[in-house]
Order: sequence, then structure tokens, then C-alpha cells
Amino acid sequence: MSDPILSAVQQLRRFPGIGEKTATRLVYWLLRAPKGTAKAMADALLVLADGVCECAMCCNLTAQSPCRLCAQPHRNETLICVVEQPQDVLAFERAGEFRGRYHVLHGSISPLDGITPDQLRIRPLLQRLRDGEVKEVILATNSTVEGDATALYLARLLQPIGLKVTRPAQGVSGGTEIEYTDAVSLARALQNRQVMR
Repeated sequence: MSDPILSAVQQLRRFPGIGEKTATRLVYWLLRAPKGTAKAMADALLVLADGVCECAMCCNLTAQSPCRLCAQPHRNETLICVVEQPQDVLAFERAGEFRGRYHVLHGSISPLDGITPDQLRIRPLLQRLRDGEVKEVILATNSTVEGDATALYLARLLQPIGLKVTRPAQGVSGGTEIEYTDAVSLARALQNRQVMR
């Protein structure tokens, strides 16, 4: 008969960033939590498999299709922000500045990891652009080798269509001290400098 504590620790270790110590701490927390907490958490996790789908429009993960963002009629139909992961949509929405539509690729091009363009949600993006309503595509992929390669690939694919293809400015974050800024961010901040008015 297997030990339920060790079994739970092994399962929690499967989460990214969770090692044995953290998994053990979580298991003991669950054992001390109010009755029903572990069951409520397990039920919520079980629903994920059947309760989440991809939005037919933007490929974001959602409980229904179209997702709540695609269902909002007041969003700017001429502007699409392309991101790597669903979490990136949440980050843009928290910032509160973007009022256009989104498109989620579900990854980035990474030959070393065996991820090629045909494994990303590029085809649905191209289908969305067919009607000619979109005027600008913002390539908001991560500022990594893979993210930059994906943005470059998409830019070369989209520019012949006649779309304005942009990338968010990159550089030093607000509230960051220069001495703690990494070299890549500092270099990009200098490249993307603006005239003071």
C-alpha cells in the first residue's frame, strides 16, 4: 500500500518550479487546511480537462468560445496583438492600455526544442487577416532568442500582405535602477530612445 503523503508530494513535484521541499510543504498545508479544501482544489483541477477550450477566434484558452475578450464589440477590430501564451493576454489586460484584439500562438519557434512554425497557431492568424479589416499587427512575443525569431518569421510572413507590422518598444522598465538593468534591456533602451519634448 503506497504512502498517500509521498504520493501527493510526487504529484505536486510535477508542477513547474515545485521541488520536493515545496511539494512537501504544500501537502502538509493541505493536511492542516479546513476540511474540504483539498477536495475543492482537486475538483477544480479535474474540471480543467473538460472545461477549457481554445477560442475559435484568438486561440486563447477559455471556458467558452468565443472568449469574453473576442465577444466584446467595442474592441478595435483593425489591431491585433500577437502573443506567445495565454498568460501574456492577462498581462496586457492588467496594463489596461490595449483595446484591440489578441491572437495566441501557444509557443515560439525553437528548433532546438523541435518547435517549428507549423506547430504554432499561425494558420488561424492568417485566416483572420483575410478579410482585410486588420490594419496593424503587433508582434508582442517575448524578448528571447525564440521570441525574436518568431517575431522575425511572422514579420516576413505578414509584411507582403501590406499590413503595418510593429513590435513593442523594449528597454529599461519604469522604476528600475540602471545599475541593476541587464545588458540586453539597456542596449534596447538606448536603441529605442525618444526625443524629449
